[in-house]
Amino acid sequence: MMMTPERPGLRNAMTVDVEDYFQVHAFADIIDRDQWDHLPSRVERGTMSVLELFAQAGIEATFFVLGWVARRQPGLVKEIVAAGHEVASHGLEHRQVDRQGADNFRRDISEAKAILEDVSGREVLGFRAASFSMNEATPWAHGILKDVGYRYSSSIYPIRHDLYGQPDAPRFAYYPSGEEGVVEFPVSTIKALGRNLPCGGGGYFRLFPWHLTAWAVRRLNRNDGQPGIFYFHTWELDPDQPRPAGASLRSRFRHYVNLDRQPDKMRCMLSEFSWGRMDKVFGSYLSPQASEEPADRRAGGGG
Repeated sequence: MMMTPERPGLRNAMTVDVEDYFQVHAFADIIDRDQWDHLPSRVERGTMSVLELFAQAGIEATFFVLGWVARRQPGLVKEIVAAGHEVASHGLEHRQVDRQGADNFRRDISEAKAILEDVSGREVLGFRAASFSMNEATPWAHGILKDVGYRYSSSIYPIRHDLYGQPDAPRFAYYPSGEEGVVEFPVSTIKALGRNLPCGGGGYFRLFPWHLTAWAVRRLNRNDGQPGIFYFHTWELDPDQPRPAGASLRSRFRHYVNLDRQPDKMRCMLSEFSWGRMDKVFGSYLSPQASEEPADRRAGGGG
């Protein structure tokens, strides 16, 4: 069911996926999970760079944090909360939902939520699937999110892509399983040339001039009257990260293209638009001030 949201002053939602460089899908075929604890971590460096960037711009954002990261670096999650940002879940170990199955998915997102709430002291309302891997093959996923206690998801990218995407999905907020379920906030696109074109960040933002994305977000705000949802990764602000051997040319291109330009491009985007956290930009869909109270002051909170 589609919804017509209350316009939040055309403030857009800024989101960050908190994961290390070796956890990305592009390197999944050359880096085994059992190697993760033995590789040099860069997630703190990248996250602190993001926090500094946001502090300079005076904005709040939503950080979708891996439970794996929060368990090993709880202080990093506390830094995010202390800076006024929302902590949401990126799952436990960056496993694709459409390769997990329903039972494994339930265990994954339950454990991630418990870890993040315990570390942050805040209720975790939001979830983003690894590699936008909720799609036609996972009709059960939103129902499980609701059962576990999530309130929203930002896991659908309504574009056509070789690794992810659900191009026929609604472009704006909707309830995949009815109004009593979890609300889905798709990553932003514009409608042009008879198809959905991406304008929500990620590799497309690094590849193309920043003002092309800015033009699309302005069009989204003006023509559709909708807030944009933009995302990037903490490792995208770390151009000096290690470069694992054996990655394919396509994977290297997707991961490393224009990393050195990302900080300046992000500063341009941050200054061009009004930005906020997911739970505030889309607050009319969620309980008022739900993520502002410490979890131990609410029934069922705290993990």
